[in-house]
Amino acid sequence: MIRPLKSGIPILLLALIPLCGCSRPAAPQVVSERPPVAVEISRVSAGNIKESIAVVGTLASKFQGEVKAEFSGIVTDVYVTEWVRVSKGALLARFDSRDSVTTLRAATAARMQAEVGATRATRELDRMEKLKAAGLATEQSLDDARTASGAAEAQLNAAKAQEDAARTRLAKTEVLAPMDGVIAERTVNPGDYIQNMGSTKPMFRIVDNRRLELTVSIPSSRIAEVRLGQPLSFTTEAVPGRAFEGRVSFINPAADEASRTVKIVATVQNDADHDGGALKSGLFVKGAIVTGERTGVLRIPTRAMVTWDPGSRAGVVFVVSGERVQKKNVSTGAASGDEIEIASGMAAGETVVTRGAFDLRDGDRVRIVGPAGV
Repeated sequence: MIRPLKSGIPILLLALIPLCGCSRPAAPQVVSERPPVAVEISRVSAGNIKESIAVVGTLASKFQGEVKAEFSGIVTDVYVTEWVRVSKGALLARFDSRDSVTTLRAATAARMQAEVGATRATRELDRMEKLKAAGLATEQSLDDARTASGAAEAQLNAAKAQEDAARTRLAKTEVLAPMDGVIAERTVNPGDYIQNMGSTKPMFRIVDNRRLELTVSIPSSRIAEVRLGQPLSFTTEAVPGRAFEGRVSFINPAADEASRTVKIVATVQNDADHDGGALKSGLFVKGAIVTGERTGVLRIPTRAMVTWDPGSRAGVVFVVSGERVQKKNVSTGAASGDEIEIASGMAAGETVVTRGAFDLRDGDRVRIVGPAGV
């Protein structure tokens, strides 16, 4: 039995009133958007682009020589020091030549004596021929004169050969420069005993830096792009702020089986008329072989690439449209310096993010800032 309240409303009805009431509408959720990202931009432009193959290598002198002795003995004089320029045939050092001088004198005396004997034998042969013609000499006497003359001539020839050998030996006591260049190393001093070609260390090392060679390796897949005479531009930390150039002078006809690369040699002029001889043998350099140049190519800075796969030539960039950015997939072409070719995916005049792209997501708002980022 339900007892009515004083107001006349049953208790059960009061319990059901909250269930019949209308619920309040849910409060709307506030979505917060990322603040604009500060970026730097660059416009896609058309221009010329150089196609190249990046290379590294070490410079070496095209002409250099190690001077060793052809004579065994004691060095009496050394006429040059390191880092001085010498001409071909210049006297570098001298050995003790007293024995060689004596030997030459003896050989000269023997040659002169042989000449006297040969002259006497020739006169005797002429006299015997005349006597034989007059019937005053026998055939045997004439044959003996001919034999004596031949023997005297042979003895003279032997004496001349001995004299030449002695003169050559004396000449080897003087060490001469085999080429023009600079003395890069000197390992001998007066009083040193030097053995004929017996030491692995040369007496002098001469380097001619007026013409250098740069040997580099390139992938065999790109060998078809390389031709003799193509320029190879390069830089070296040893001469900052300057660029140098050589010319491809040799292409190895065979590829290395292990690395699948091909060696290329470029000749670099380094005399007073070409860069003032600033380069040195042994310097490490970085550069590129310029294989061609094309005009009207779309280019963007390489730093604009968010991702880039050089093998498949595919990459991703952010393009600015109004206040927002759009992620785009692009196909790339050749890279030249700090720029890269856009083969497809963009058009001239579009604006691409060059700095700050790694903080972006597709559709983000951006704020263009100056080069300093402020």
